[in-house]
Amino acid sequence: MAGLEVNLNLKAKQQNTYDAIVVGSGISGGWAAKELCEKGLKVLMLDKGWELKHGEYETAFKHPWEFKYRGRITDKQRQSHPFLSRDYPYSEHNEKYWFNDEDSPYTEIKRFDWYRPNIVGGKSIMWGRQSYRLSEMDFEANAKEGIAIDWPIRYKDIAPWYDYVEKFAGISGQKEGLPQLPDGQFLPPMEMNCLEKHVAAKIKENFKDRIMTIGRVANLTQGINGRAACQYRNLCSRGCSYGAYFSTQSATLPAAMKTGNLTVRPLSIVKEVIYDEKTGKASGVRVIDATNKDNIMEFYAKIIFMNASTLGTTLILLNSISNRFPNGLGNDSDQLGRNLMDHHFRCGASGTYEGFEDQYYFGRRANGFYIPRFRNIGKNDRDYIRGFGYQGSASRSGWQRGVAEMGVGKDFKESLLVPGNWTMGMTAFGECLPYQENRAYLNKEKLDKWGMPTLTIDCEFKENEMKMRKDMMNDAAEMLEAAGLKNVNTYDNGSFPGMGIHEMGTARMGKDPKTSVLNGFNQMHAVKNVFVTDGSFMTSAGCQNPSLSYMAFTARACDYAVKEMKKGNI
Repeated sequence: MAGLEVNLNLKAKQQNTYDAIVVGSGISGGWAAKELCEKGLKVLMLDKGWELKHGEYETAFKHPWEFKYRGRITDKQRQSHPFLSRDYPYSEHNEKYWFNDEDSPYTEIKRFDWYRPNIVGGKSIMWGRQSYRLSEMDFEANAKEGIAIDWPIRYKDIAPWYDYVEKFAGISGQKEGLPQLPDGQFLPPMEMNCLEKHVAAKIKENFKDRIMTIGRVANLTQGINGRAACQYRNLCSRGCSYGAYFSTQSATLPAAMKTGNLTVRPLSIVKEVIYDEKTGKASGVRVIDATNKDNIMEFYAKIIFMNASTLGTTLILLNSISNRFPNGLGNDSDQLGRNLMDHHFRCGASGTYEGFEDQYYFGRRANGFYIPRFRNIGKNDRDYIRGFGYQGSASRSGWQRGVAEMGVGKDFKESLLVPGNWTMGMTAFGECLPYQENRAYLNKEKLDKWGMPTLTIDCEFKENEMKMRKDMMNDAAEMLEAAGLKNVNTYDNGSFPGMGIHEMGTARMGKDPKTSVLNGFNQMHAVKNVFVTDGSFMTSAGCQNPSLSYMAFTARACDYAVKEMKKGNI
C-alpha cells in the first residue's frame, strides 16, 4: 500500500526481557534487587513513583523557619489528600513523597489509613527504623492457640537471614538475652539519657518480668559501606544525605547498581502479572506509563518478585485475572486480600520527674527506648491472647513551654534559656490477630487516574485488641509510678488499622495451598516463579515492628529462587 509507513521493532520483546522483575522499590523491593543482581541476574525494578535520588532530599537541611507553613499542611492539601491528612506522616516537610488521594482513591468500609509513597525508595525513606526480630514464640503462636493457620517455618529457619541483613543494613542495639526478643548482629547501641536509665533501673528492680532497653534501630552508630554514622538530627523522614539510616537509596540500590545488572524504571504502574496458560507460569508484567496512561507496555522475566507493599501487591494480584485464575493470580485458596493486619497503638502513659535538673542530653537522638513484650509469656494469664511492647523517650521541655505564657521582660526570656522539667512517655504497640474477614478487595466501579481498579478495605480491630489496650495503658502507668514519676496520666487516643503503617497478611504463607497463597519460601503455591516478600506474606503479626523481617525473608527467598532456577525447577 503506497504511502503506508510501518515502524517494525522485531526485537521489542527481547529488549524488554530480563532474568527477574522486581515490582516495588521499598524496603523489601530494594533487598530483592540487591540480592538478585549480586547473584548475577539481570533485573528490572519497576516503581509507580518518581525517581528520588540519594542526596537530593530538598528539605533535608531546611530550617524550621524556611518552611512557609512551618511544617503544617494547608486546607487545600487536606481536600486533595483526605486520607493522608488525617494523621502525622504527611507534612510540609515531606509532602512530595506521598501519593495524591485524588489520583488514586480507595474505599473504606471502616476507617483505614493507607499511607502510600510516590517515590522510588517507597517508605524506606520515611520509615521509623525500629528493627526487631520475630521470635520462636511468634512463629508458634497460631498453632498453639488454634488461630488462623500455622507458619510454615520456625525461628531457626530465618535466624541466619536476620544475621545476614542486620550486618548489611546496620542495626544499633543492646543484647538482652530474651527469648521473646532474640538478639541480633548489632552496632554499638545509642545511649539512654539519665531519666531513661533511672526508669530502666527501677523497672528491673520492681518487675522481674520486664526490662527497658535502648531501641534497636536502623541508624548507624558507626560508619559502614561508605555510609556515615547518625548525626543526631532526627530529621529522618525527609531523607538522609549522610546515608546514616537504612533506605533503598542509601544501601540496597547502590549495591545493586554496582553490579551493572539493574535497570530502574520509575513512573511505571504495574497493572497486572501476565500468566501463561501453556507453561503454568507468569511470563511478565503489564505496565501503564504514569505520564501517559495510553502507553501500555509489557516486560518479561523468568521470575517475578512482588514488593509493591501489602495492599499494592494485593491490588495487582487481584487484578491479574486469567482463565486459570479468575479471582486473582495464585488465589486458589481465596485468601488473597484476606487476613489484613496492622499493629494498634496510640495508647500508654506519661508523667513528669522532679530531679536531674543539672543534666541534659546530646543532640536529637533518632531513637527511643523499648520495653519488650512481657504479657502472656509461657502461659496465657490475661483475658486476651498475645501481647504488646512499648516505645518511648524522656526529654526536657524547651523554650516552647513559654509560647502560651503571658510573660514579658528579661527574667522571662532568661527563664526560657534554661531547659524545663523532665517528662517521659511510653506508647504501646499491640498485636492484631489475623481475621479472615479483615480484607481488601477490588472495586471495579471506582477507577484511579490511570484507569486501574481501586481497593475497598474492610478492616477493624476486634475484642482481643480492645481488651489488650487496658493493660497497654495501665501497665505503662504502673512502671512510671514505680520509677517515681509524678502526674502520671494514661491515655487511649484510639487506633484504626493502617495508622501503624505496618499492613501485613493479605497473601499469607502456609503449608497447605488450600489455606494459603505462598509456601515457606515466599513462593506462590500455584505459580512457582512468582514470589511475594513484602508484608503480604505474614501469617501473624507479632507486636514487633516488621520491616526487619521483610528484609530477612526477602534475602532468603532470593537465595531459594536463584537456586531453583539453576536446578531448572522454575
